[in-house]
Amino acid sequence: MSRYRKILQKVFTSLLFIALVSLNYTSFAADGEALFKANCANCHKPLEDYTGPKLQGARARQPNLEWAYKWVNNVNSMLETDPYAKGLLAKYGSRMTQFNLPKADIKAILDYADAYVAPAAPGGAASGGAPAEDNSLLFGILTLVLAVIALILLQVNSSLRKLAEEKDGVLRTEPVPFYRNKTYIMAGILILFCLGGYMTINAAIGLGRMKNYQPEQPIYYSHKVHAGTNQISCLYCHGGSQDSKHANIPSVNVCMNCHMAIKEYKGDAIVKEDGKQVNGTAEIQKLYQYAGWNPDAKKYDKPGKPIEWVRIHNLPDHVYFNHSQHVKVGKQNCQTCHGPIQEMPEVYQYSELSMGWCINCHRESKVNFYNKESGEGNKYYSIYEKFHKDIKAGKLDSVTVEKIGGIECQKCHY
Repeated sequence: MSRYRKILQKVFTSLLFIALVSLNYTSFAADGEALFKANCANCHKPLEDYTGPKLQGARARQPNLEWAYKWVNNVNSMLETDPYAKGLLAKYGSRMTQFNLPKADIKAILDYADAYVAPAAPGGAASGGAPAEDNSLLFGILTLVLAVIALILLQVNSSLRKLAEEKDGVLRTEPVPFYRNKTYIMAGILILFCLGGYMTINAAIGLGRMKNYQPEQPIYYSHKVHAGTNQISCLYCHGGSQDSKHANIPSVNVCMNCHMAIKEYKGDAIVKEDGKQVNGTAEIQKLYQYAGWNPDAKKYDKPGKPIEWVRIHNLPDHVYFNHSQHVKVGKQNCQTCHGPIQEMPEVYQYSELSMGWCINCHRESKVNFYNKESGEGNKYYSIYEKFHKDIKAGKLDSVTVEKIGGIECQKCHY
C-alpha cells in the first residue's frame, strides 16, 4: 500500500510542478508585455520599424548579446562612442530615451518581442495592430481543473493512508468531515474573498458608465426614420458638432423647418424595443404643442416652450471633450462614438465613453497629414511636418493620435 502512496505523491508533485511552471511562464510573458507597453510601445513595434527599429530579433542584429543591456541604460554615452548606436541615430533620426531598467526587465521585453506573433485579423490576414487574444477564461478553467484534481488526489491519499495504517494495526481517529475541515473551510473563504473582491472592483470601475442607457423621451424621435430612411445629415440638426465644443440639441424651430409641411407620418411602422407600435402622426402633434403651432390655421397661435429632452451622453465635469476637434479636425464620423445612429429607432448610449475607451481610440486612429503635392489631407496637422517626412521616407507607416499628444492628461482633463 505504501508503494501506491509513493506513486500518487509523485503524480501529485508532478502535476503541481507543471501547474507552477505554466503559471510562472504566463506571468513572465505578461511581465514582458506590460514592460514593453509601458516603456517601448511609443517608439517601437515588435514586427516592424517605427520611430525606432523593430524589437523582434534585435539581439541577433546587434554587435553582441550584451549590447542591448548596456544600450538601454547608457544611451547618451554610447551615442558618443559606439558605432552601432551612431548608425541607429543616423538611420532613424531620433535619440532613444535613456532608461534605468534592470537586466531582467530588458530581457523580458526582448523575449516578449522575439516570441510575439501577429494575431490573425478577420478573414485570416495577420494584423500587427489587432488586440491579442484573451486566454483568461482558458487559464481559469485549467486552474479550476487542476484544483479539482488536487482535491481528489488529497482525498485518495488520505483513504490509502488510512487503509495502510489499519493493515499495520495502527489506530487513528476518524477523519474530520469535509464540511468541518478547517483547511477546506479556509480555502473556501479565501476563494470567496477573491471572487468577491474581483466582482466588487469590476462593479466599482463600471460606476458612472451608462452604456446602453436609453431613457424615455417626451417625444419619440426616431433617428432611423430621420437619419436612416430620409438621409437627413446629422449636421443639419447638430450643427454645433463641427463648429463648437457641444453638438447642441436642435431647437423646436429646427424641427419645424420640415414639420410645418409634414403633418403626418406615412412611412414604415415604428416599433419600440418592447414590441409596441408608435403612432408617428401623434408624435408630430406633440411637436406642434411644444412649438405652439396650429397646423390647420398654419400659424403660431399660442406660446411655445422648449422640449425637455432627457440627456443621454454625459461626461464627468472634469473631462474636456470638443466635438469640433474630433469632427472637423479629426474627420471622425458620428458613428465612431455614437454607434450606428442611423439604425436606432430611439437613441441609447452605444459606447462606454470611459477613459480607457477614449485612449484606445487615440492609439488606433491614424492622422491624415496634409500632402502639399496632391492637396489632400488635413492642413491642421501641417505643424507636424517631421512625421509627414518620416512617412514619405519610409521610417513610419502611419502616425496615430497618440503620437501627437493624444493621451496627454491635459488634452482631456481640466
